[in-house]
Amino acid sequence: MEAVVVHEIEKVTPKSAVLLEGLPGVGNVGKLAAAHLIDELKTRKIIELYSKHFPPQVLIDEKGVVKLVSNEIFYYEAPAGAPDLLILTGEYQGLTPEGQYELCDVILDLAAKLNVTRVYTLGGYGLGKMVPSPRVLGAGTTDEVVNEMTEAGVEFSKDEPGSGIVGASGLLLGMGTLRGIEGGCLMGETSGYLVDPKSAQAVLSVIQKLLKLEVDISQLEEKAQQMDLLASHLKDMESQFTGEDSKSDHLSYIG
Repeated sequence: MEAVVVHEIEKVTPKSAVLLEGLPGVGNVGKLAAAHLIDELKTRKIIELYSKHFPPQVLIDEKGVVKLVSNEIFYYEAPAGAPDLLILTGEYQGLTPEGQYELCDVILDLAAKLNVTRVYTLGGYGLGKMVPSPRVLGAGTTDEVVNEMTEAGVEFSKDEPGSGIVGASGLLLGMGTLRGIEGGCLMGETSGYLVDPKSAQAVLSVIQKLLKLEVDISQLEEKAQQMDLLASHLKDMESQFTGEDSKSDHLSYIG
């Protein structure tokens, strides 16, 4: 097996396209947002990526059928006058720095062939505490991108994120600039402890403005309410063990 194997399911030829990356990460914010768009926009899977840089395992579906770990690209054909949409998602990112670079290089090769002019990477910004109303923080590769993201409600702060952007969310932007592809990263604030649909909802709200999409996010709202209830129960349980006030918004331990 080669280091990265590209399996093309359907050949498409967009005149212009935007690539959205939503791989697993902090709070699974990007993956949740990407999965929601894939379902709501009735996209078609066009590419599967298999790699030695993924964990050595297969996944088992509800019927008991196994599937090799992969990344996938889905396609949405936009109305006339708007760029088409490519959505990258999957179960895992590369396990090593070398693997991350190699996978992102292949993804950008595909992006170039599919006439991608901009990349938006989606992720979570972990705060280590519960976030009632998550902001969406951002970073862009050009002043123009930063201005457009600011108008869409993204916040840019000198000290946030302080440690940079790791993984595919950062590399696709940095490596993309070397190929003349501009882009930006949208990071929803999240505790980092739980899967965070509320943060994904905040990121999706920005994406809708940037790409002029109309997407129903009611299912994410329901999931967010369920997670809020779960977090409240966890804080109550924590206070019983530690004696701390259950109203504290810090969740220091989850067993």
